[in-house]
Amino acid sequence: MHPLITQDHVEAYQRDGVVLIKGLFADWVEPLREGITTNMAEPGPYAAENLHDGEAGRFFDDYCNWNRIAPFEDAARHSPAAEVAADLMGSQTCQLFHDHVLVKEPGTSKPTPWHQDSPYYFVEGQQTVSFWSPLDPVRQASLRCVAGSHKWPKEVLPTRWLSETDFYPDDKDFMPVPDPDAEGMEILEYAMEPGDAVAFHYRILHGARGNEAKARRRAFSLRLLGDDARYVARPGPTSPPFPGHDMVPGQKLREDWFPVLFIR
Repeated sequence: MHPLITQDHVEAYQRDGVVLIKGLFADWVEPLREGITTNMAEPGPYAAENLHDGEAGRFFDDYCNWNRIAPFEDAARHSPAAEVAADLMGSQTCQLFHDHVLVKEPGTSKPTPWHQDSPYYFVEGQQTVSFWSPLDPVRQASLRCVAGSHKWPKEVLPTRWLSETDFYPDDKDFMPVPDPDAEGMEILEYAMEPGDAVAFHYRILHGARGNEAKARRRAFSLRLLGDDARYVARPGPTSPPFPGHDMVPGQKLREDWFPVLFIR
């Protein structure tokens, strides 16, 4: 097991679907900040501005840029993240799905809506980990995760963040988006320093408050997969879409597009 974690981390992850890993990207904070600066100056094809006209602040997000922004690839390949993910998942391997950048500038009141990542993706498996790592000290706008929601029998209906419309045309296979605060669910959130990381399962219900602080909240995420992850067909285009992938249901994700980062 990697020295950054203990058996307690693994047990918490398996039980709650979320755990804090201190210092996971501590040696990559400055390069990742530079990478986000590059990303915001040169957005990729999936970049989004998640505010309506007139809403205060700026909420930028973009993904799938690791193969064109060197610090993102370096962090994926050379940080402890892949080995730690394999430990948490109980997997012999760790494969990269994609990177994700989320930036809330000071005075951005809009929250990140409650959602699970899994329904947006074309991959399913019990062995999944996302790392969410702030590159600024975070107190108010930290990630919020509903403990144990990765074990819910139904996935939560995916929606578009800006238009708030359903992501797929048929919603019968999904449960409505709950209100964890109003419903008294156990919400885990952490005060974090740059380079710390929240590890959470793709099926964890999560969101974040707006950033009313006077400092930026830049966050870098890696989405990683373990041994049992397989391609699955969805009832519409997925996010990310990865056009032209040519995979079929039940197939492991193709390694030329989704590189294996760690083998035990």
